[in-house]
Amino acid sequence: MRSGDTIVALSSGAPPSGVAVIRLSGPDVASIIEDIAGTIPEPRRLTLRPVGRDSLLDRGLLAWFPGPHSFTGEDCAELQVHGSPAGVRAIIKLITSKGARLAEAGEFTRRAFENGKLDLVEIEGLGDLLDAETENQRRQALARFEGGLSQKIDAWRDQLLDLRAEIEARLDFSDEGDVGDLPDSFGGSIAVLRRDIGAALASLEHGRIIREGVRVALAGAPNAGKSSLLNALARSDIAIVTDEAGTTRDVREVPLDINGQLYVLLDLAGLRETESKAEAEGVRRARQAIEQADIVLWLHAPDIAGVCEPHGDRIIKVGTKRDLGPVPGMDVEVSAQSGAGLDILLRRIEAIGELLSGGEPALLSRERDRLALESANESLDAARRQLAVPELAAESLRIASQSLERLVGRLDAERVLDRLFASFCIGK
Repeated sequence: MRSGDTIVALSSGAPPSGVAVIRLSGPDVASIIEDIAGTIPEPRRLTLRPVGRDSLLDRGLLAWFPGPHSFTGEDCAELQVHGSPAGVRAIIKLITSKGARLAEAGEFTRRAFENGKLDLVEIEGLGDLLDAETENQRRQALARFEGGLSQKIDAWRDQLLDLRAEIEARLDFSDEGDVGDLPDSFGGSIAVLRRDIGAALASLEHGRIIREGVRVALAGAPNAGKSSLLNALARSDIAIVTDEAGTTRDVREVPLDINGQLYVLLDLAGLRETESKAEAEGVRRARQAIEQADIVLWLHAPDIAGVCEPHGDRIIKVGTKRDLGPVPGMDVEVSAQSGAGLDILLRRIEAIGELLSGGEPALLSRERDRLALESANESLDAARRQLAVPELAAESLRIASQSLERLVGRLDAERVLDRLFASFCIGK
């Protein structure tokens, strides 16, 4: 990527479409717009303009966003034109002939980050928002993109900066008369910050489930009806269904949207002892998927011997092939063939899913979040233990700050100096 270039790209969906949005960003945007569409319009106001001064290519709406008050922080413009493949190609070819180049994947957002318009956390939220398929995913992604997590991280960083300024002042200016010992509340302040970060970490699993979906494993013996039930729940012939045992050899994932929450159905190999290496690997993967699942549907069929099942509040015992007869001791009985009992099963799945994903959108949802905040808390724990040796405690607090700064993509040590001199009357 060459940040000094002017870039152009089609920002809307692939043509043909009713409207196509062509976006530009960079130092030459103003001159290019003047060259192809006449004078620069009033900022942030859509203006109808012809596109192509020597040869009319189209007529559309032009918006001008002078930097730094734009998405990328640079001069930007957007053209809303008719979404014909030929028209879009001709306009982009004209713009590139005037000195712009085609943007690389994610380059507009990369420039927004480099120019301080978005941090890494907000960019991840933007990516999640673009990928959101359910209402819960949309709400969570929007909260992250709008800066909800960034604001929390900034508050934690400010608290750390205050702590660091207080302890580093006593190290750097220990010979000054107006710099005394650390206050008795210093260790308590570290503990409060650590608890706040720990409370946020506790919500990470909730956020992961919303972002990645509630994983629902369909488990049981071969021919217990797992693939048939998967097809019935997904309302599609996704899985192959035969009378032959061991047909499913790998973990098949099928997404399902239930009232705005994503559920991922996992069709697994039947659990049994086998001499087949391929099937044995499928059984191993099935057991691993069961351990990692959020909900397990343990299937029993009246014509198939059951296998030993786990216990827990996320296990739903499902009697399949209900049309062949009942299976004693089941939570739900269903028939994939007639559809009987499927609505009851879905309500049971949804009830557990709501416990796992309900409430306000969690701002933490990624492994990177967990690693950064756990690292910060480990450093805070170390700082509390090291208060008798202020040099070590100060270093641990610095490492905690770096963990948070890496999370948002900022490493600005100068702020520590600003806080230090603003907080203490050094007399120099």
